[in-house]
Amino acid sequence: MRVLSFTLLLLLPLGLAAPARAIDVERVTSPGGIEAWLVEDHSNPILALSFAFEGGAAADPAGKEGRASLTASLLDEGAGALDAAAFQGALERASIDLSFDAGRDGVYGGLVTLSERRDQAGELLSLALTAPRFDAPAVERVRQQLQSRLAQRLSQPNAQAALALQAALFPDHPYGRPTDGTPESVAALTAEDLRAFVAERLARDVLTVGVVGDITAEELGPYLDAVFGGLPAAAAPLEIARVEPAAAGQAQAVAIPVPQSSIMLAQRGPLRDDPDYYALSVVNNVLGGGSFSSRLYDEVREKRGLAYGVWSSLRPYDHAGVWYAGTSTQTERVPESLAVMRRVWREMAEEGPTDAEVEASIDYLVGSFLLSLSSSEDIADTLVAVQSEGLGIDYLDRRREIYESLTPEAVRAAARRWLDPDSLAVVIAGAPGLEEGPSSTPAAVENN
Repeated sequence: MRVLSFTLLLLLPLGLAAPARAIDVERVTSPGGIEAWLVEDHSNPILALSFAFEGGAAADPAGKEGRASLTASLLDEGAGALDAAAFQGALERASIDLSFDAGRDGVYGGLVTLSERRDQAGELLSLALTAPRFDAPAVERVRQQLQSRLAQRLSQPNAQAALALQAALFPDHPYGRPTDGTPESVAALTAEDLRAFVAERLARDVLTVGVVGDITAEELGPYLDAVFGGLPAAAAPLEIARVEPAAAGQAQAVAIPVPQSSIMLAQRGPLRDDPDYYALSVVNNVLGGGSFSSRLYDEVREKRGLAYGVWSSLRPYDHAGVWYAGTSTQTERVPESLAVMRRVWREMAEEGPTDAEVEASIDYLVGSFLLSLSSSEDIADTLVAVQSEGLGIDYLDRRREIYESLTPEAVRAAARRWLDPDSLAVVIAGAPGLEEGPSSTPAAVENN
């Protein structure tokens, strides 16, 4: 068994004022060749295990959108000899928390159990991954639940804006398709479609695992083989092209008869391995990612009362990078809100953040990351994310240094290179007739 280590500083769970302590993170390889990152913690008899498989909704064939989402929702609805009721009953009686989810780029899962019941929990997880039943009653029940959510989204401006924007950004790419599918595509999915997804995507060569809790490295190796060893060695080939967002400078409206409209903007953003990623995350925090302290919040909410909230976010997918922003406001105030957002975007592109804004954002990004690691599940999820993004086993040691090495000049230079207000794609949901072009900004707002 191969074990490598690095050190992660975390805040003690007893309180934010407590001193930081060092926690060893080990890379463990099982006898069967399955790798996991482990944080041993024997202070509580609990084990948290997170995992991911590459290839989520982006692997859904055209016309079968929602296949990954429906499959993930059914993995704990019966497996092996246990039907849905028996499987869920076994989890409940043993106080085992098992969950699955599908995103654009992966299928994700989590397991939390008392350490004394980890073998039973591992057996149930293994069954769910290798022998899901997809019984007709369970499939129809979960299908109806998914279709109900899809129907609800038809009247939700924010959901419709997001769907329309994604389709505009990626018109000929899997990222442009709805992750949860459409009512028609979900209705057409069969149990064989779901079994095909399991056979194609759930395999050891696309598996990433993070473990936190009451288990040693020596115990974890055989446990990994017991849980994941029954999976196929290799997933089916999956080729998803790297792509840049389209719809530069375009605007469209989605008519929904509601009094409040949602606005979403987007432009090209960095991939996770881009050298500018860290500088741009500082820019984004100043722009709209810092919530109450961001420029968008100050201009849209505080100064004008146009909306309760406004945000921006970098989203580095596996094969494309997008910089998003959005807000919701009264329909009659859409033109003013959009004009303000565009003006703030342009000012950030031309001037960048101030020295004080850069310093405050770096402090926030460093501190909030540590505070986000407040539970075993959070830490396990982070271990999976760091591995999946290829950041290196020493990333958590280097992260603070990376941010603190950024200079205000470097951050402003990155803002000038990337922010492009004229390329913003715009979708307004709930406000028909407001498909104005990028330059149609009311002068009274533009000059304010």
